[in-house]
Order: sequence, then C-alpha cells, then structure tokens
Amino acid sequence: MDVEELLLAGHDEEQIRLMEERCIVLDNDDNYVRDGSKKECHLMTNINNGLLHRAFSVFLFDPKIGKLLLQKRASEKITFPNMWTNTCCSHPLAVRSEVDGVAGAKNAAQRKLEHELGIPKEQIKIDQIQYLTRIHYVAPSDGMWGEHEIDYILFITANVTLDVNKNEVEDVQWVTMDDLQKLMNELDPASFTPWFKLIVNEFLFSWWQILLEKRAENGLIDAKTLGHLQDSTIHRLL
Repeated sequence: MDVEELLLAGHDEEQIRLMEERCIVLDNDDNYVRDGSKKECHLMTNINNGLLHRAFSVFLFDPKIGKLLLQKRASEKITFPNMWTNTCCSHPLAVRSEVDGVAGAKNAAQRKLEHELGIPKEQIKIDQIQYLTRIHYVAPSDGMWGEHEIDYILFITANVTLDVNKNEVEDVQWVTMDDLQKLMNELDPASFTPWFKLIVNEFLFSWWQILLEKRAENGLIDAKTLGHLQDSTIHRLL
C-alpha cells in the first residue's frame, strides 16, 4: 500500500472516489493556476505550503416563510464529518462549465444540490442564484485534512423537494434566524463548519434581514433582490 492509499485507508469507498475529482487551484487573486485532485487540495501538508482552491457555499431559503435550509455533513465525509453547515458547500471542478468564476460556481452549485440533497435541476434555475461575495479562509479539519479556499457565497430562494443522499448528508433542518442563533448558542462551536461560522459572523444575518424586508407584494422573498450587494472583493478572513 503506497502513501496515498494509507492516507485514505478505512474511509468510505464513495468518498475516496470523490477525492479524485479535479478542483481548481488558484493564486491569491482567484486566478486559475491548474487543476488538482480534491485529495491534493485538502491535505494539510499542501495547504501549509499555500495550496489554494476554489469553492462555493449555497444558502437556500424557502420563499414563503424565509427559513434557511441547513445540512449536517455525513459521518462518511473525510473532511469535517458530522458538522452542521449551510445548505450545500463544495467545489467547482476544472471542467468547461464550472471553471469561470461566478458562472462556474453557479453551475457547480446546481450540480451539487442535486447530488447531495436530491434537488432536481429544474427546481433551481441558474438565473435564480444570486452571487454575493467571496471569502478567502483557511481551516484545519484534523491533523491531516483541511480547507484553504476562495469561497463564492450564493443565495437562492426556491420551493424544492429533497431526496437526501445519506452518503453526503446525515440530517437537514429548516431554521429561522432565531432558530439558528439558538442552535449556535446551544451546541458546541465544534459542531459547525469553520466557513459557516465565518459567514454567519461576517455577513449572514444582515443579508437575511434585508431579504426578509424586501418581500414582494405577494409576500415572497427573492434572492435576486440582493443583487445590489454583489461584491467583487475577496474578503480575506485568515
């Protein structure tokens, strides 16, 4: 057994397979450098040497009641297992449809919402996805694995059906702002992914409040009403 096989020994076979997906390796200004395996991009030995890749974080809201869908990552996950986080967080791949900035992140989000939560693509059109900003952060998962990402934050409001992939997601929960604050006060901080905590602390509640305040005449909320907040800045939360 070689070194790479030893690193993944004992993990779930499907999650090991996904570690071969080709992520987008970046410079610090979010420019494409090359592709790299998900495994390469998430090893702390490489992260400590500055290896950086692109990611996205989706926040999906019910348009009628304004609740946010959270997921708890499955125990099978190699990085950050058993942690609560936003609706869907993953990586654009180094393929033509996903390599170009905001457009690529939106295409990747649509793909992963279907893969992780079973949300059919026709329920979330690309033009329903509102890009807001990017964060650059680093976070260890354990001594071996971690994240070093420029993460595109995406808001969506849509009526969806769920068919959860249990290899990816252990549990889901729809929450109000009060519910989320209570949950984060009651649970150990280690129960939440680091990028989710960063986004909550820096942005989430103010944007969520604006979303609720901008309800249409029919009472529905629409992520596209936040278009004026779109920000090309890379917020470096290191």
